[in-house]
Amino acid sequence: MAENNPRLGIVLMIATTFVFAVQDGISRHLAGEYNVYMVVMIRYWFFALFVITWARMQHGSVRKVAATSQPILQITRALLLIAEICVMVLGFVYLGLIESYAIFITYPLIIAALSGVILGEHVGWRRWIAICVGFMGVLVILQPGIRVFSPYALFPMASALMFALYGLLTRYAARKDSAATSFFWTGTVGAIGMTAVGMFHWQPMTTSDWGWMAILSVMGALGHFLLIKCYAVTEASTVQPFAYLQLVFGGALGWMIFSDSLRWGTAVGAAIVIGAGLFTLWRERAAKS
Repeated sequence: MAENNPRLGIVLMIATTFVFAVQDGISRHLAGEYNVYMVVMIRYWFFALFVITWARMQHGSVRKVAATSQPILQITRALLLIAEICVMVLGFVYLGLIESYAIFITYPLIIAALSGVILGEHVGWRRWIAICVGFMGVLVILQPGIRVFSPYALFPMASALMFALYGLLTRYAARKDSAATSFFWTGTVGAIGMTAVGMFHWQPMTTSDWGWMAILSVMGALGHFLLIKCYAVTEASTVQPFAYLQLVFGGALGWMIFSDSLRWGTAVGAAIVIGAGLFTLWRERAAKS
């Protein structure tokens, strides 16, 4: 029988969001000094090593975990995620952590909007209103007509769309494949795809930055491990609202370390987006109950 410990799950999700925020902060530092493709490539090497080791330890056989009847779907998912990470890291560099996160957190709304088309799920009028309100929050963040629209805002906007598609394809893949199988393909195919691109952008790295790169790699593996444990002890719908804390942790790092500023429009818009996102999660849970 599966464990159901909501309190532990919430603690694990909070820890996960903190680890991912630290990972994003380090990614911003390294991508500001070196080519983003190289940084993500090295990160994925460690990620692939982690998923292969985890598959052997948890399931006894890599071949068993890798077995799938939908390899094209799994490859598409993995490649979509590496593209999303590269674009998002560029957003961190050019736009900052705070504003990038504030726009990126629209991805649950995009998932809700597209779930009917891709997964055939019913999206009621209440959730459609919440989706529209959430995107009004994005307009508050961008403030069109008040200031010149930053083209760098396209990075987190594109990243949110790609991550939403990745999440929807992951749900679709879960109809036939286990979470372990999808996780394995995400790490291994991602490493191969990033190596094919990143090797052409290799740059010498200082000793201190190799240290940061090592911490980044460990943080990435630790974050995924905590997330796996989180979903193992409680339902995703219980802990998903706490994933928004990544905006708080990441924003704090951006303010303290990178001197990112928090505009009133960003704060108000992010609050609107989060509120709309929490409502869609609540309606989704209510519809399933």
